[in-house]
Amino acid sequence: MNKLLVLIQCRDEVGLVANITSILASHQLNIIAMREFVDEEEQRFFARISCSSALENTEDLRLELEKTLPKNSIVEVVPKVDKNIAVLVTKEFHCLSDILIRNYFKTLGAEVKCVIGNYRNLQELCEKLDVPFHYISHENISKEEFEYSITQQLDKYELDYIVLAKFMRIISPSFVAKYKHQIINIHHSFLPAFIGASPYHQAFNRGVKIIGATAHFVTDDLDEGPIINQQTIHVNHTYGAKQMAIAGREIEKSVLSKALELVFDDRVFVVGNKTVVFE
Repeated sequence: MNKLLVLIQCRDEVGLVANITSILASHQLNIIAMREFVDEEEQRFFARISCSSALENTEDLRLELEKTLPKNSIVEVVPKVDKNIAVLVTKEFHCLSDILIRNYFKTLGAEVKCVIGNYRNLQELCEKLDVPFHYISHENISKEEFEYSITQQLDKYELDYIVLAKFMRIISPSFVAKYKHQIINIHHSFLPAFIGASPYHQAFNRGVKIIGATAHFVTDDLDEGPIINQQTIHVNHTYGAKQMAIAGREIEKSVLSKALELVFDDRVFVVGNKTVVFE
């Protein structure tokens, strides 16, 4: 049997779980796992339900759930299949190499359809692992032209997500709007601290005792989108900015890897500028 995921967010009320499971049973769906969460302050209910099913047409199920649940509920019924992604890069290799190795050994939960870089530094790495690399320079053209060239390449693929793996360019609101809640970024800081450029120099100058990294969805507000995953590590006075950056690259790779795992497995709900994550 195939696996289906039923993803629900709606206004909380008594009897939701009973109503949902009754509908699933009427469609001969066997529940493998079910996770629920209620945001009591917002009175909002979230559920991720993994089912085994022989259903080929899931639209009737989705419509029945929407009809039964409170008004303005958000219901998705999605097959458990790998996502399609594109990766945008500049020069740093550590996050991209981790993604490409996982892609090569089929452990990523997604297929990397292409990599787009505004320098050629990482082209050879992509070619060695049989992933198409598209070079699009940002130099001597406007931001609008640069982003238009990127979207022309992206639109050749049917993509679920775009990963900014150390893509060191600020993208425009129009680009973000075109791919709403589809762009995932890794930021070399434990946000909201030390946003923008040179976070390790900022951290060093401040004399911090922990550094970290944050993976988040991209919004119009620089480095302030809904957070998917964060981690920190301890440092001390012996760490200079260079040593912090070296340690930071390892945690960036780890944080992005975990964030992608969660997103590709449909465990992340975006709610305004926050997320609900079923780990």
